[in-house]
Amino acid sequence: MDRALNQTYKVVTLLSALVIIAVIVGIFATLLYQSFPAIKAFGIFDFIFGTEWNPSTEVYNGGRPLLGTIITTILALSIAIPIAIGIAIFITELCPAILRQPVGTAIELLAAIPSIIYGMWGLFVFAPILERTIQPAIAFIFGSLPVIGSFFQVSYGGGANIFTTAMVLAVMVIPFIASITRDTFMQVPAVLKESAYGIGATKWEVIKDVVIPYSKAGTAGGIIIATGRALGETMAVAYVIDNRHGALESIFSPFTTITSVLANEFNEASGIHLSSLFFLALILFVANLLILSAAKYMLRGSIAK
Repeated sequence: MDRALNQTYKVVTLLSALVIIAVIVGIFATLLYQSFPAIKAFGIFDFIFGTEWNPSTEVYNGGRPLLGTIITTILALSIAIPIAIGIAIFITELCPAILRQPVGTAIELLAAIPSIIYGMWGLFVFAPILERTIQPAIAFIFGSLPVIGSFFQVSYGGGANIFTTAMVLAVMVIPFIASITRDTFMQVPAVLKESAYGIGATKWEVIKDVVIPYSKAGTAGGIIIATGRALGETMAVAYVIDNRHGALESIFSPFTTITSVLANEFNEASGIHLSSLFFLALILFVANLLILSAAKYMLRGSIAK
């Protein structure tokens, strides 16, 4: 009887795992099939590196949405990574014991807020504040620099732009980086830190030379997971990016990303337009799959260590 139950349990768990794999393969196959007309019409490289998106001439290239996705993700991570690592250091090394759990819980609760709430907050609260304060300050400081100065000029009115999108994404991915980094910091053997203190190292030196190097694989895995989250975020980005297909003038101008194009144009698209949207979705799906696979590999190496 026990042998039959064990065999049944084994079969059920195997089927459960195969269902997940089948779903992933099915999604990929569907996206690829729906993308084929666009691939045939524009070619893979012309689609990825082209910049025209014109429904009237039915010419669709994904260069600008792809560029917008990359820029907003890089900006978001450059803001979120130092803050998240600082939070993890504070919780594990500096925070009083009585506050450690409440602070950790508060950070993790940020991940539970629906993305549409972030989008509404970003558009109606955060964007006006950035427009009045941070954007003019950055334009004043960096706008006069040679070559790259124009990239920091305020070229449009309003707070819906690339910079606001990056700031909202940064707030959204901080919990992922902070939580995973905190967990990896807590895995550092106490004997390593005690040995460092024993030879006269300060707390900062222990953090800098022991905790962070030991946890670098896990921290990198958390950053990669946050990258996938930032790449795939839809509703918050659709609210604050403004989804314009024009040329990129500065980080303070409205632009477009893959997810904002999908959110704003999918319902009304047909024919080659719809196929182009599926092609963008396919690119995003493959990118996220590769990124999350890399994160899984790095986190597994951190745990094994």
